[in-house]
Amino acid sequence: MKRSSAAAANKRRHKQWPYHLMMLPGMIFLIIFHLVPMGGLLMAFQDFMPIKGLFGSRFVGLKNFERLFKLPTFWRVLRNTVVISVGKLVLVMVASVIFALLLNECRHVKYKRIIQTTVYLPHFLSWVILAVMFSNVFSYTGIVSQIAQMFGGEPTMFMISNSWFRKILIGGEIWKEFGYGAIVYVAAITGIDPTLYEAAGIDGAGRWKKMWYITLPSIIPTIVLMTTLNIGKLLKGGFDQVFNLYSPLVYETGDIIDTYVYRMGLVDLQYSNGTAVGLFQSLIGFILLVIAYKLADKLVGYRAF
Repeated sequence: MKRSSAAAANKRRHKQWPYHLMMLPGMIFLIIFHLVPMGGLLMAFQDFMPIKGLFGSRFVGLKNFERLFKLPTFWRVLRNTVVISVGKLVLVMVASVIFALLLNECRHVKYKRIIQTTVYLPHFLSWVILAVMFSNVFSYTGIVSQIAQMFGGEPTMFMISNSWFRKILIGGEIWKEFGYGAIVYVAAITGIDPTLYEAAGIDGAGRWKKMWYITLPSIIPTIVLMTTLNIGKLLKGGFDQVFNLYSPLVYETGDIIDTYVYRMGLVDLQYSNGTAVGLFQSLIGFILLVIAYKLADKLVGYRAF
């Protein structure tokens, strides 16, 4: 009996080795670019000097973190990151759900495909390209200022305005991601039992009531799951977007942890302080990720492991 089970296990392993071989490049990439660099976290506990190297620099314990928490700029950056991230998370999710519900009501297949392709496309565009577009659209002489003048308003330099910059970041993220984010909700809607709609139609329910009482309640578990899984990204404000759009004039409302780490570590050459900020962000993100998976397991029975 033992020999037969061992032989079956060996046979399964023999069949699975091509799949493991396919995973090998990804695992090598992960080790080289994610695991090996983690040795640099030692800098967060050192007075790091490049000339002395990682193992020759003086160990200072938690002094870098103590210095960090006393800086008023750090708390400003943390607040900006949370506000921007929460705004993106909530509003992108709401826009994605609404779009998925409306798209499901579109009965013309050709128009439906055109709409899907159109709203999915921005997701695949880099913020390096989109930053130029946004800078032109929201410039002092851009189309937004021109429209405001048509209705009696004044032209505004939106990209250097602390009142507008954060709104542009969140609005830009919604425009770029809501279509792609709706894919999972569209898939969830297609899995709803069509007999529910037939029964509702027999009872006299129109499209609006079917959407409100059947479609939306049926995808609530998916909404809860996607929201909880995104909790771990609350300290990720979107480096590529902010870095390509911000300037020193909007640090007050637009500076986030990722851009703060970049300036501190690579521009100002404060390697220890920059590493300390990055480690703090990673620890909070890890805690939020664990909480998210616990909530996903408890609320909708989702388990990754």
